[in-house]
Order: sequence, then structure tokens, then C-alpha cells
Amino acid sequence: MNVPNLVAKVWNFAHVLRDQGVSYQAYLSQISYLLFLKMDDERTSLIGKPSMLPEGARWTDIRNLSGEALSTHYGRLLDTLSRRPGLIGAIFLKAQNELQDPAKLRRLVTLIDAETWLGLPIDVKGAIYEGLLARNAEDVKSGAGQYFTPRPVIEAIVEVVDPEPQQTVHDPACGTAGFLLAAYEHMKRHPLARQKATYEALPTKFSGVDIVPEVARLAAMNLYLHGITSADSIIDAGDALLGTGGRTFDVVLTNPPFGRKQSYRIVRDDGEIDAEREDYDRTDFFVTTANKQLNFLQHIMTVLAPTGEAAVVLPDNVLFETGAGETIRRRLLQNFDFHTLLRLPTGIFYKPGVKANVLFFDKRPPSGTAATSALWVYDLRTNKRFTLKERPITADDLRDFVTCYHSGRPRPERTETERFRKFSLDALLARDKLNLDLFWLKDDTLDDPDLLPPPDEVAAEIVENLETALDRFRLVAAALRQSMIPPADATDTSKDVGVEVATSA
Repeated sequence: MNVPNLVAKVWNFAHVLRDQGVSYQAYLSQISYLLFLKMDDERTSLIGKPSMLPEGARWTDIRNLSGEALSTHYGRLLDTLSRRPGLIGAIFLKAQNELQDPAKLRRLVTLIDAETWLGLPIDVKGAIYEGLLARNAEDVKSGAGQYFTPRPVIEAIVEVVDPEPQQTVHDPACGTAGFLLAAYEHMKRHPLARQKATYEALPTKFSGVDIVPEVARLAAMNLYLHGITSADSIIDAGDALLGTGGRTFDVVLTNPPFGRKQSYRIVRDDGEIDAEREDYDRTDFFVTTANKQLNFLQHIMTVLAPTGEAAVVLPDNVLFETGAGETIRRRLLQNFDFHTLLRLPTGIFYKPGVKANVLFFDKRPPSGTAATSALWVYDLRTNKRFTLKERPITADDLRDFVTCYHSGRPRPERTETERFRKFSLDALLARDKLNLDLFWLKDDTLDDPDLLPPPDEVAAEIVENLETALDRFRLVAAALRQSMIPPADATDTSKDVGVEVATSA
């Protein structure tokens, strides 16, 4: 089985549909629906298992139809399955037929029907689907790329965190489930997974959330094709920042969506702009803020089990943001062992110019002393040059970090190197505003043209800086306007004007 050829075969048809106005995202959704229908049929016809689908909503009900009869029945089928609970409802969430030309739908049905998908090894099916997801991510204009963390980065993170088969793993911004799949593959290789009961229970150890229904569907299908199957869906479509209802997790691995502010901007009659905040009024949050990166960090800190571990990809602003950011960083050092920070290079994400880091921290029981004794920082950014196509990041680029990290329980002694440096808690607390944007290597990019970022990355960074400055000016302007209005009572109105307020130290 030639996986690249099969991916190309399935994907090439997308170009035909693109001319019809069908987006790559919509095409991938239709592929997901039809693949699931076909594989459910194969489970019944080839190995004798009962269908997971109700009568009238199965592959055999559309396989031999054509024309308007096919379009009509397919539309009804999707509507029926979108109302089902569990895994079925997750994969067919808000499903509808976006292929208006019956001939094109007929061709896609024929394309899927030509292969025996259940007979393919799990890794092959998974590779085919991930190949489609990767191609979809390359369609940058659609915004699909924002859900992708480079596979070598995911695998390095999972390797050093080293989740074990008995632990629960959660991703509150799961995208297409890259972290969950990597954790699953890692946990399957653990000696404890050789026990039948442990191995069979593995699929129940994972859970994920994504706020975009279409992406949650892709995640559920991706897990299904990799063999993580369960009658109950382990992927929820919704806003993770609303809380988990008290559930906690042993391991949290995630890359929350890029973007700093979470608010609506309203143009008033006089032409002025007001920002209507979308804060999360949660009693378990330390501060109230509109910065969704800081909110995700707070959320992860609250959903970790008493001895839980987390690895979170976050942008640079989380390390130096004042106000709410400083309060959260102080709480992170106090109540968690924030032991490792990986400074990621630019050029590895689909959004150009992104400066991100991986924060590794473990939850610790409350005590009178800070849980963090020292923070180890690995600089994979300074004097490193990557692009998505010409120089993509590889596992070899992360090998030195993995070696320096020294996984283990308890963690073995570490040694400083040129790129790996230790900062004591006292040194961190002495920094102005608790700024944790730490670096020490000499930047040689000005002396070496080959290390300079491409123009689009430079432009993207300038835009990001300007947008940040504008956001701050708007907060100042709103606060000034509010200060000129006599207060009706002594109630603090700072939340209403967009000022970040610490609810507890």
C-alpha cells in the first residue's frame, strides 16, 4: 500500500470541488463522514460486528444511489447521525451535505468504496488521514494551519513528559488531536501496557475539547482511525475555559490557539471603539483577564490533579505581560514546580513570526514555601533558522533538548550547557515585574544574512507589536473616559472598562 499515492488520490479530487466553491475544510468533513460510513459497513460485512448506525443511515443505503436521490438521502442521513450521542454525534456534529452537485458526491462515494479501509493497518489509515489534515493545514488562507503543532515538537514534548498507561491525558485545545495521539502511541509502548486490562483501558484515558465544531469532528475521526475507539466520544466541542465540572487530569498537553485578546469591538454612534470584554468569571481563577492565553494557563493550573503534570505551548507575552500576567506567574512559581521552559524557534508554525515557548510544570501540595526551586531554560530560538518547507524542524533538532531535560521520576540531575541554563527562584523573583522572558546567547542574525527571518515573518512581528500597543492604548483611553464619570456608588467598575483585576494574590 503506497500511502502517499492514496493520500494524493483522495486529495486530488479536492481541487475539482474547490472550483465549485467547496473549501478544503468542507471536503475533509465529507471525507470523514463517508470514511466512517464505509468502515462501519466493513466491520459488519467482514468481521460480523453489529453496525453502530441506525437503519437507513448506513453505507449500504447510499452506495448504489445517484443523482438527486443520492443527495437527498445523504442529507437526511447526516441529519440523523448528527443527533446521535457519543462517538457518532461527535464525528457527525452539525453535519450537512456541502456537495451540491450529485455527480461530484457520486464520484466521492465511488472513490471511498474502491478501498477496503478496515483491512489497512491502523498506522496506515492514520497516516492517510493525517496526510489529508496536513494538506488542509497548508491552505493558510482558510486558517486551518492554526490548529497544527509541528509533529517533532509534539513528540519531543510527549517523550520528556513520559505519560504512563494508568494516567489520564487531557488537551483543552485539542485541534486535530495531535498531542493525544502522540501520548497514546507513547503509552502503548510502556511495559505496563503489556497487561491486557491496562491496554484495553487505554482509550478511556484520553479526553479533549475544541471550540470549533468542525475541528472537534476531525479530532474524533483522527482518533477513531488510529484505533482509539469508544462508544462515548472523548472529544467535546465547546469552550474549555468554561470549566470541566470538577474533573481533573494527571497530564495536560496542549497548544492553545494563538491570539492575545478575547473581546468584541463595538463602534459607537460617535465613531469611537469600545471593547466589550468576554471575561470568564470563575471562582477558581486567580485573576480576571481578557487575555485568552493567560486564561488557558489558569484553566490548566486548575484542572491538574494533585500531582499532575503539564506541558503547554504559549506565546512570549505570557512570560512578560504585566498586571494579570505577573500575578499568574507568581502563583505558578508558588504552587507549581515550574521546572522547565523551552524557547521555541520562529518559522515552525503556519502563522508567520510566532514566538512561542513550552512551559513544563508539575502541581504540588500547598505549603509555606514555593514549589519551584529553579527554572531550567533551553534556548532553541537564538541563531536558529527554520521554515515550513525549505528547513522544517525535525526530531534531530530537538534531540539535544530531550537529552538535557533528563526525563524520569524523580528527575535526574541536570547539567548546564550552552543552550540549557538554570535560574534560581531568588533570581527569578528579583526580576522586574517577574519577567520570565529569559535569554543569554548572543544573537548573530545581524552578522549572518542566512539567519535573518524572511520578510513575511518580520512584517508579521511588526503587526503583532502594533496590535499589542493599540490594545493597551484602548485600555488606557477607556480607563480615562471612565475616570471622568462620577461613580454611582463605591463599587469597583474596573472590570467594565477592561482593566485586568487580580482577585487573589
